Amino acid sequence: MSRIGKQPIDIPAGVDVRLMENTIKIKGPKGELQWSLPSGTKASLAENKVLVERENDLKKNRALHGLSRNLIANMVTGVTAGYQRVLEIVGVGYRAQVQGSRIILSLGYSHPVEFNLPDGITAAVDQKQTQITLTGIDKQKIGQIAANLRLLRKPDIYKGKGVRFAGQRIKLKAGKTGKK
Repeated sequence: MSRIGKQPIDIPAGVDVRLMENTIKIKGPKGELQWSLPSGTKASLAENKVLVERENDLKKNRALHGLSRNLIANMVTGVTAGYQRVLEIVGVGYRAQVQGSRIILSLGYSHPVEFNLPDGITAAVDQKQTQITLTGIDKQKIGQIAANLRLLRKPDIYKGKGVRFAGQRIKLKAGKTGKK
């Protein structure tokens, strides 16, 4: 039995959970999320708790049991508290600014890079224009957007310049050594 999968998910006050055939809809103060359960797993609602069970002990169903439970728990957290991801921009002249649902980045290219944010994700930039904070209710979507932003200018391993996740440490390599 999956240790994570068998744990019940507590539903806080103000959150509405609806189960239809193989789809679960969770609605809370911050928004609404929906997810289709994989075949072989099913969810049930009892006493303000969601229980995730698997139909049999096939390897595929065992692998998806804990995953399904965690994804539903992340949805509950998202509609109540939300998620945020912070990116740091390091480099001389590197900066970002937000205009509506677009982030305009100056990353050392000959042109500014425009990045369109999907619905449900908002961005904020600090005073120095070197820190981007992404917020939203869908944990997977925020992580993917943060990864896409990082790919625009990955951190350089020699100088450390580029877009990185907050707190990420880059181990710098030594450059070439000259003749002696």
